[in-house]
Amino acid sequence: MRGRRDTLTPLRPHAAVVAAPSPPFVPSRRGLPRLVAWAALLSAGIPSLAGTATGSVSSQTTVSSACNVSGSTLSFGGAINPIGAVPVDATSTLTIECTATTAFSVALNAGQNAGGAANFSTRQMKNGAYALGYQLYVDVNRTSIWGDGTAGSTVYSSTGTGGVLSVTIYGRLPSLTGTVPGTYLDTVTVTVTY
Repeated sequence: MRGRRDTLTPLRPHAAVVAAPSPPFVPSRRGLPRLVAWAALLSAGIPSLAGTATGSVSSQTTVSSACNVSGSTLSFGGAINPIGAVPVDATSTLTIECTATTAFSVALNAGQNAGGAANFSTRQMKNGAYALGYQLYVDVNRTSIWGDGTAGSTVYSSTGTGGVLSVTIYGRLPSLTGTVPGTYLDTVTVTVTY
């Protein structure tokens, strides 16, 4: 078999076969169930709005009662003439903000120079070794000493509105007799109880 060559002739489609239109797809009886199954799977991804359901979600929080307080300096004036008329009156303002409907009371201690926590009647401003007696009151007539409710003193009471409340402290220097010139200071602690 020497010298013999095998050659392959490529197949070429006949012109009539290429040009003929393909018949429409008609599933056989055996393929129809598969087609229906595929159509069902494809349509399963599309939501259907066949009904409604309702429910509820609860929201909750707890709001605590709270108060803030700040105060301005009570100044009896720059340069008081100790020989001048007495008493010398002055005011200061407390700014209090408490949550709405929160009942609160405001107490003032006797100050750092009074010699004791309940010594409201001996409040003093000091200039070194020198002292100058003064008093703080709840009322404009300066009859009710503002303290912590003990030793004949009273406290300021009110109810919060959720907004800012301005409360006046009424101060008085009852006497300047024998006062040594200088700057006199005291610090009073404000306590808001709610």
